[in-house]
Amino acid sequence: MSTRVHRGIWWARLAVPAIAAAGAALIVLALQPSARATVPEPTTPVTGNATYFDGLGSPYGGCGLPQAELETQNFVALNVFDTPGDGTFYPRPLSSADAAKMGIWNNGHNCGRWVRVKIGDYCTGVNDGALGQAFCRSGAWTTDTYNDGTLDMIVADSCGDSNAWCRDDKYHLDLSKDSLNRFVKNGAPMTDLYPSHWNNRHVSWQFIPAPSYTGDIKIGFLNGAQRWWPAIAASKLPNGIHGVEYYTGGTWTAAAMNGDMGQSYIIGGTTSGGTDFRIRVRDSADQLIFGGREYSFSLPAACSSQCGQPYTQVTYTTTSTSTGPSPSVSASASPSASASPSRSASSSPAPAGGCTATWTTTGSWSGGGQAEVKVTNTGTAPTTGWTVRFTLPSGVTIASSWNAVVTQSGQNVTAANASYNGTVGANASTSWGLVFNGPNQPPTNVSCSAR
Repeated sequence: MSTRVHRGIWWARLAVPAIAAAGAALIVLALQPSARATVPEPTTPVTGNATYFDGLGSPYGGCGLPQAELETQNFVALNVFDTPGDGTFYPRPLSSADAAKMGIWNNGHNCGRWVRVKIGDYCTGVNDGALGQAFCRSGAWTTDTYNDGTLDMIVADSCGDSNAWCRDDKYHLDLSKDSLNRFVKNGAPMTDLYPSHWNNRHVSWQFIPAPSYTGDIKIGFLNGAQRWWPAIAASKLPNGIHGVEYYTGGTWTAAAMNGDMGQSYIIGGTTSGGTDFRIRVRDSADQLIFGGREYSFSLPAACSSQCGQPYTQVTYTTTSTSTGPSPSVSASASPSASASPSRSASSSPAPAGGCTATWTTTGSWSGGGQAEVKVTNTGTAPTTGWTVRFTLPSGVTIASSWNAVVTQSGQNVTAANASYNGTVGANASTSWGLVFNGPNQPPTNVSCSAR
């Protein structure tokens, strides 16, 4: 089988200087200029080798988000380098001098984009990722019944390892292992692809806009962020992210990317050293999203000295625009509910110290579907754990789940936090997901408790 050892992310966050005013200047000067890829991006499906990895690094994946904050747990890593036969670790982000060595990761500029992935042939020979060696040596690429299984996935990490998969194959994809049994063919998930039938697979894939997009983006501050180092991450994007601009001193300024973590940027306040912020975002086509919608927010009280959590989501307000989804007047834990009302069911508002849970159907097929449950801390302090309970319609069973410990007794379901996502900041949220069998109907009696 093809695997890749995940080495954790490369994170170029600078230490926050103790001297505030000088610190702001130092941060700007120390951020390295980065290049854009000279290799054209695929506009039609391309074919490459597929490997898999266990999960994102801690606390962040290569794009600058914790795994629990991704829109989906079906995610991929793209190649940092295009250096056939050369396993050298070149400085990241790649400079203009090294632009010819750049892979489809594009110095992080393809972060947050969606890809449609289709399962291809498997290899009957040797596919060990040896640098400079042919893929599928002493064998052949062979079709089987798993060909054409399809899954939409999000770019969340980078593959910079010194093997042939990450260096010799321009269109290699590294897939999250837990997603391998979620590929769908003829309307049904292929739940036995991994491990027995994975082998060494080809996949074909192409970039797509965010499927069935509704609502608006999410914005959160990263660990260590404060007024003089306001590092944010933007997610739930309609078509990736190529830049963030912030309004300061009466003008718009391009923010510096945080290393090559393509969804994380170092912004500035509307006044120097201020804690009020106003930004707009450019997508993968370098266009301002939603016609130039502006997002205004403040440094949360929990980050008054600096943010202590990996991710602290913010409440924002937006300007009105004539294009894109209707703007949120105020976006609390999540500035968007990512499903139509007919597809979601949430608990009633919880008292201080509690939480709410919202079910969203993210995919459906004959005989089942996939859903996400968002857990929002409605209290004034971080949680240490949470539990969601609900009742499924008659005939509905849970086939698999992720980001929670889930049990089902009859139609009653209990989901407790996993070991890594029990801590949720005040007014912040996390999410878990599941694949279900049976009628595509939301649950009832949804409740959430936190401690």
